Amino acid sequence: MIPSKAFKSFYQSESAGGILLILAAFMAMIIANSPLAVYYKTLIDLPIEISVGTFEIAKPLLLWINDGLMALFFLAVGLELKREILEGELSSSKKIVLPLFGAVGGMLFPALIYVFFNHHDKTAMAGWAIPTATDIAFALGILMLLGKRVPLALKLFLTSLAIFDDIGAVLIIAFFYSENISLYALGVSFMMVVILYIMNKQGVMQITTYALVGIILWIAILKSGVHATLAGIILSFFIPLRPNKKEERSPLKQLESDLDQSITFIILPLFAFVNSGISLENVSMSYITHPIPLGIFLGLFLGKQFGIFLFCFVAVKLKIAELPLLINWKILYGVSILGGIGFTMSLFISSLSFEKTEVNLLFDERLGIMVGSVFSAILGYMVLKYSLRDYAN
Repeated sequence: MIPSKAFKSFYQSESAGGILLILAAFMAMIIANSPLAVYYKTLIDLPIEISVGTFEIAKPLLLWINDGLMALFFLAVGLELKREILEGELSSSKKIVLPLFGAVGGMLFPALIYVFFNHHDKTAMAGWAIPTATDIAFALGILMLLGKRVPLALKLFLTSLAIFDDIGAVLIIAFFYSENISLYALGVSFMMVVILYIMNKQGVMQITTYALVGIILWIAILKSGVHATLAGIILSFFIPLRPNKKEERSPLKQLESDLDQSITFIILPLFAFVNSGISLENVSMSYITHPIPLGIFLGLFLGKQFGIFLFCFVAVKLKIAELPLLINWKILYGVSILGGIGFTMSLFISSLSFEKTEVNLLFDERLGIMVGSVFSAILGYMVLKYSLRDYAN
């Protein structure tokens, strides 16, 4: 009975998701640097194909998880954001401005730091956007480790910041890294958005109907050459929050509840596992002095926290934004540091940056991403643990 009680206690704890996320990443690192590495690579490269006539989607398992399952994660994030904007902590325009400003600063300063170290190398300059991204999954995972002492407003701020950051990253990918953009697929995507809008305005409440249109939207965005996870965010905007007279429960809140456990205990840990297996064979920390990993490391670790905090500070002092409830400047600084956890999105952008170059830069950038993200996670956790000590229950 004791193990079952312990499992139930862990399952119900707020930190469970963050702990599983870190364990999954740690396990992937161990496997990738062991004799089992060949099986790990075989697993993530496993080809999976769906075809109907001449239409097909053929991707390795890694991309099915990153482009497919993570679209559900972004759907859940978008649902939470919409609910908070319409009836929660973000219902005030000033509360939206703060994470928006933070996201802009958190993208600008890391890019400038990277460019400072690599402006002389045209090939290296292709990676300028690598340190601009915040990994919302890992950042929230670290925040969850602090448990109930974390104010809801802080979680919402980090979530909003990361969403704006991810939208910025998607736009960067679309304009600077997307190739062979399909105008036909983009047209289909636009048509699905119009249909979702009409459904919302006509009071359609059935989640399955939205899901069917959402699947078509995901396929169209995937085929367009734009990052497919954007489909999750777009779909969330059209799920109704308030039920009509025939419905007793909000479709948005119902879908949010249905997705919660699957995302926390399956999707995010799986996502962490398949993306964290970085080999450290024949590597020394002296590699970090190379301009590419150095620019990424400093961009994530220093550029992110400085850019987020500075832009938020300016927005508040100019009185165009306000600090969220129960959050002071020390707490805001701590969460700004967590913004330096780039990891998975940074890895994705790095693959787009250097995959077609003749120079093998893949490990260089991975080292900078890993070190910058780990340093940001550790320091951010320590600062927040100290800053939030008065809020512990």
